Amino acid sequence: MENKFSNQNELYLKVLPALKTKKNEMKREGFKMVKEIDLWEYNKEYNWKRAKGLTLASIVNDILNTDSKLYQEYIIKKYEESE
Repeated sequence: MENKFSNQNELYLKVLPALKTKKNEMKREGFKMVKEIDLWEYNKEYNWKRAKGLTLASIVNDILNTDSKLYQEYIIKKYEESE
């Protein structure tokens, strides 16, 4: 990774502006129950779990360019499993 982060929380805080941007985009699309942490967890599980050589740019790219419908399906499934 181009920048070194001592832990995931530090990285999360660094990419929080991208997470907020995607959350706001999804809210404009009508999906109101999205949270930044949901977007983070989706990417950790589906985009970054087995990735090697991640850069900050690729992480931000994944956050912003993952289809909102994929995020929505993940969040709805997560919500349904918690009931």
